[in-house]
Amino acid sequence: MTDVLNLWKAGLGEVPEDVWERTGLRVLILADNGLTRLSPAVGRLQRLHTLDLGHNQLAEAPGELGELRGLTRYLYLHDNHLTRLPPELGRLDELAYLNVGENRIGELPSEIGDMAGLVELRAQHNELAGLPESIGRLGRLRELWLRGNRLASLPATFSALTQLRHLELRDSALESVPEPLSALPLLRHLDLRSNRLHGIPDWIAELPSLEKLDLRWNGFEERGDELRPLQALRERGCAVLT
Repeated sequence: MTDVLNLWKAGLGEVPEDVWERTGLRVLILADNGLTRLSPAVGRLQRLHTLDLGHNQLAEAPGELGELRGLTRYLYLHDNHLTRLPPELGRLDELAYLNVGENRIGELPSEIGDMAGLVELRAQHNELAGLPESIGRLGRLRELWLRGNRLASLPATFSALTQLRHLELRDSALESVPEPLSALPLLRHLDLRSNRLHGIPDWIAELPSLEKLDLRWNGFEERGDELRPLQALRERGCAVLT
């Protein structure tokens, strides 16, 4: 029996009960099936390393997802109707990739900081007005995608994300470049498009790894002291888009 079950666009409506009996599965793809509910029986699939529940109509993710301790690679929950994430997800401390984008999530649970294995987190196009302080415990995180939320600031603990390479904050509510970013030595790509920025701090020119800074559609003009850090970035080869 294969350890991969691909039911993508199978028109299920609901997951057949016999799926939960296949406890040897390593990969389960249930994307694009019009699912409105996920059975707590999903917690039986202890050997899964990849679970795709994207592009459904789930209003809730069961806490039993936290029982999938073998889930070390991918968990896709994007493009659903979720308003919250179960705190039990924090038990998935070896999961590398989590996509919860394109939902209606108002806040990330503090337990997100327990997901120490995360390398990439996508939470774009939700309703996040802030991030939990615990985000700073994600010491392996390399990519963070937060486009299209309501973020006006970042917590001070964000400065602990020293492995971060890519940060997308496009279409947010930032009026200034968050100070915690000044402590990120490996940050290469910073997307700040479509915010409410009025100026650029001098320290941004001191980010040692920055290769691309996108500042378009912020409604401020480059002049005087505001130009200086951008010019310094350009002179060292950083692509600056304004």
